[in-house]
Amino acid sequence: MGGINVKRWIIGGLTAGIVMWVMEGAAAQLYMADMEAAMEAHNLAMEMSAATMAMSLIVSFIVGLTIVFFYAACRPRFGPGPKTAVKVAIALWLGGYLLSLLGYQMMGLFPNGLLATWGVLGLVEMIIVAMVGGWLYREGEAA
Repeated sequence: MGGINVKRWIIGGLTAGIVMWVMEGAAAQLYMADMEAAMEAHNLAMEMSAATMAMSLIVSFIVGLTIVFFYAACRPRFGPGPKTAVKVAIALWLGGYLLSLLGYQMMGLFPNGLLATWGVLGLVEMIIVAMVGGWLYREGEAA
């Protein structure tokens, strides 16, 4: 059993990160007004500065790299392809995304409907990102 193809992991992960960033930006149009209202109710402001935009891109790259890493790690056990990508996406969504949403819910920062929207959109995004990254990842092949 060989190791992870680092070059393909980086290519797949960074591409998946860009896809995640674009989808997050598009999805935000569906809930931005509700999110801003919820934040204003707690006297919080949301400023989308250049630094904030850069940080969101970095976070998306981290998500992409992480999801493709776990896809590559699970691929020998579950086989290559979309089924493995979906399994990885669901596992990471449960272990990260969902836990964050539950934390927001416990703190009462955002309404439950908004959290549910984020959860559904996040799961769809994670599945698409895992499938894109998995499609680009290959073991033992040059890029």
